[in-house]
Amino acid sequence: MKPAEEPVPADGGRRRIFIVDDHPMTRRGLVAMINQETDLCVCGEAGDATRALEAIKTVKPHLALVDITLPRKSGLVLIKDIRLWVPSVYVLVLSMHDENLYAERALRAGGHGYITKNEGGEKLLAAIRQVLAGKTYVSQEVSSWIVDAFAGRRGIGGDISLGLLTDREFEVFELLGQGLPTAEIGQRLHLSPKTVDSHRLHIKEKLHLQNLPELMRYAVRWAATEETL
Repeated sequence: MKPAEEPVPADGGRRRIFIVDDHPMTRRGLVAMINQETDLCVCGEAGDATRALEAIKTVKPHLALVDITLPRKSGLVLIKDIRLWVPSVYVLVLSMHDENLYAERALRAGGHGYITKNEGGEKLLAAIRQVLAGKTYVSQEVSSWIVDAFAGRRGIGGDISLGLLTDREFEVFELLGQGLPTAEIGQRLHLSPKTVDSHRLHIKEKLHLQNLPELMRYAVRWAATEETL
């Protein structure tokens, strides 16, 4: 973790924002945009979940702006850790991933909102202020899906099978879609190869697939679809 570039003093009623994103250029742009606001300022930033959590414990921001895809530990795990260790901190997810699939998981993990990176600065600032006001933020398009999913009527994005996966199984599924072997998946998620194999078996069963090669093809096709969104 490093201090935000040209940090703005958190006085005068400004609400302090902590940025978690593994792309330095993205963090720089967010710092510049947020620090221009009269009611907001950036109090710190980090490029991975481990450093972010330690810093957030110390600086105790009003809100953490968190990406889903982070090295070694996912944003979903970070959200759960923040809610456990610093429950007073609001968490807003800012991600490139499809809101239809990830927003529900982010909220279930303890997040307070979800916005995609293609929404633009004005909508992001509005989302930050809405979450700081104690309200949940998702797009209007997704809000009805969230209600139905929480009521158990259907899965997010219309894919009930993927909705049945646990967050850890979903992480394994994503990495399978990237073509990573068991050993590398285990290293990234700090799991033993045996545990990764166990997750793969459970995923295959929940997706009603016949064998592991079929699971690999399914995961790769899904990952390719995600990249086009």
